[in-house]
Amino acid sequence: MSRVLSAVAWPYANGPRHIGHVAGFGVPSDVFSRYMRMAGHDVLMVSGTDEHGTPILIAADEAGLSPQELADRNHRIIAEDLAALGVSYDLYTRTTTRNHHAVVQELFLGVHQNGYFVEQTTYGAISPSTGRTLPDRYIEGTCPICGYDGARGDQCDNCGNQLDPADLKNPVSRINGETPEFVETQHFFLDLPALAEALGEWLDEREATGLWRPNVIRFSQNILKEIRPRAMTRDIDWGIAVPLEGWQDNPTKKLYVWFDAVIGYLSASIEWARRLGEPERWRDWWNDPEALSYYFMGKDNITFHSQIWPAELLAYAGKGSKGGEPRQYGELNLPTEVVSSEFLTMEGKKFSSSKRVVIYVRDLLSRYQPDAFRYFVAAAGPENQDADFTWSEFVRRTNDELVAGWGNLVNRTANLIAKNFGEIPAAGPLAPEDEAVLAVVEEAFGTVGDLIGRHRQKQAIGEAMRAVAEVNKYVSDSEPWKLKGDDQRERLATILHVMAQCVADLNLVLAPFLPFSANLVDQALGGAGDVAPMPRLEEVEDLDGGAGYPIITGDYSATPRWERRPVVAGTPVAKPTPVFTKLDPSVVDEELARLAGE
Repeated sequence: MSRVLSAVAWPYANGPRHIGHVAGFGVPSDVFSRYMRMAGHDVLMVSGTDEHGTPILIAADEAGLSPQELADRNHRIIAEDLAALGVSYDLYTRTTTRNHHAVVQELFLGVHQNGYFVEQTTYGAISPSTGRTLPDRYIEGTCPICGYDGARGDQCDNCGNQLDPADLKNPVSRINGETPEFVETQHFFLDLPALAEALGEWLDEREATGLWRPNVIRFSQNILKEIRPRAMTRDIDWGIAVPLEGWQDNPTKKLYVWFDAVIGYLSASIEWARRLGEPERWRDWWNDPEALSYYFMGKDNITFHSQIWPAELLAYAGKGSKGGEPRQYGELNLPTEVVSSEFLTMEGKKFSSSKRVVIYVRDLLSRYQPDAFRYFVAAAGPENQDADFTWSEFVRRTNDELVAGWGNLVNRTANLIAKNFGEIPAAGPLAPEDEAVLAVVEEAFGTVGDLIGRHRQKQAIGEAMRAVAEVNKYVSDSEPWKLKGDDQRERLATILHVMAQCVADLNLVLAPFLPFSANLVDQALGGAGDVAPMPRLEEVEDLDGGAGYPIITGDYSATPRWERRPVVAGTPVAKPTPVFTKLDPSVVDEELARLAGE
């Protein structure tokens, strides 16, 4: 058994999340975490809402709210949506808690004390019309290195190099198109060159494992080639104060939102332990070198998880060329793997709230079953290449695979048992075809589990559905509905027992992907409906005296093991109701019309 940290990307609080977001981080991280719990590992799954930075100020202005009011509103929406999607966080929190502020400031002090922050005069971008600082990501221009025309002020997505907004040719503000003014300002820079050797050694070790997705490791190693100090403070009044004399009380200097957001993985773990009443328990995942940690996000966030966050951790531990010693948190584990998904598009277009090319998680879940969406993401999502969500493909996969494949098998199994016996019958002697299908299904535990553990979820659910198809073929070949007489009753009982066992097994195999239906399938076979423990939304008080807020948490201790559980003869089985909802083809036209604003 290992301790496994599932560190899940922090959704940004400038608005509700759309399905493209959760396809990249929410569903894959939950499938992995649920499987790892079933495989007997001690999983800590944490995340929260990322609530600082200039985009929050801009969105708050547009909504006529204060930044805190906007963050409060959107944190609640995002938390409700993720809970409704069944994402089984041990703690989903937020970055405006006092606990988070304290943890971020401790990390800053450790990095500063070890000499990995350098104070520099630089140029900051100001909006001429508002006088407000423009964040790097809100400035676009031509990359001075590769000539790409859509480079952002913090990095060029074409060549992967870090940039400063002042380096861009023909810079413009993405907010209103004006040319920014650049003024001198003082900032703390993370001395990445002093950490480059340690970062390179760590990345080479990670590459040697062969576990990282090739695009992630290559991208991460490439950005080391042009490494340079990076500003970790900002001219902004919304964020976490810099905990140093002369800076602490300056209302317009705050820590960079990306310095504070990645520390959320640690602060959420600490908050979880404190809420548990075991305040040092987080150390089991962070200080034990044997513990494993997996970070889930979209590909646009690779830089922050394979360079900035590891650099902060190395600097806090004093592992760069300047040496140093860790402070109170000790030496903290670096990521075992950065699991980055590609992008999900919608009907061939990039998601855009402003252009109405969007479907929010809440809207989708108000009309469709969460497991239908989770199935689509697992089977056709952006795991290792960009993927397109289309309504026609969503309907096709729901009807042809989920309903006609898995749902049909569950339904006819429960139906035949209810009609002929009213309970799971005892099996007589097994025929070769019975043993063969049971073997195929039992093998799925090993095959599917291994693939999920290696973040090959598309292949994993494909293997699970292949086993479903084998059982459906077994049922069609056996034709149990034709076995009518007393002399055939034992054979009928045996086939139905084998079908029940196969469905129970496959239900466990599919539970990480389809937790809501896993509980319904369990009930259809006479179980309690608790094979996939679900998250819950809770209102809590801030641990250090701030305002209360909702969190996602849950008790997942009753998670069943990842192995065959023999079905019990005599378990009552009633006539079932369909587990999955078949979608009418008209859904496609309705949704496309909705998308077009008709």
